[in-house]
Amino acid sequence: MARNMAEPAKSGPAGQARWADYLDWVRDDIVNGVLSLSAGEQRTPRVPSGWTPIELLSHCLHMEQRWFVWGFLGEPVADPWGDWNTDEPWVSDDSDETLARARWEVAPEVTAADLAAGLERTAERTRRVLRDFAPDAVAAPGGRFAHDPPTLEWICFHVLAEYARHAGHLDIVTELAPRV
Repeated sequence: MARNMAEPAKSGPAGQARWADYLDWVRDDIVNGVLSLSAGEQRTPRVPSGWTPIELLSHCLHMEQRWFVWGFLGEPVADPWGDWNTDEPWVSDDSDETLARARWEVAPEVTAADLAAGLERTAERTRRVLRDFAPDAVAAPGGRFAHDPPTLEWICFHVLAEYARHAGHLDIVTELAPRV
């Protein structure tokens, strides 16, 4: 996968615009990496856990919605766990451990282009949130967080770290894909 060389500027104001720029940069890496693969390779697992690049893209779309729309804004989302094959993939609310049967899945009729377009719509919402709220703003009660809601800054750190991990995962998968 060709690395996205458009890293945000090394100087300039800190804060919400910087968060938006870095989220865009890493998100674009993932979208472009998946879209650079053939439709067949997008659905081919290359790692022991069995996920595919298109499933990773779906996960990123749903993950960003969960954190910024459902989590921070407290707005309902149609299918918060739509990237998973189960309604609630976690062992418990405060666990990062998934149920043994939980796997990412994407319906055969859904394309990577569909997911990329959905992710761009979600990214627009994220940019508005980052423009309209201070970093120390606390997530709305309800929504994703029944108790102890995080700040927007915490959510930004979490989502950026998750995107960076997944971009690294995708780098490996694209290296393992046959070159055409």
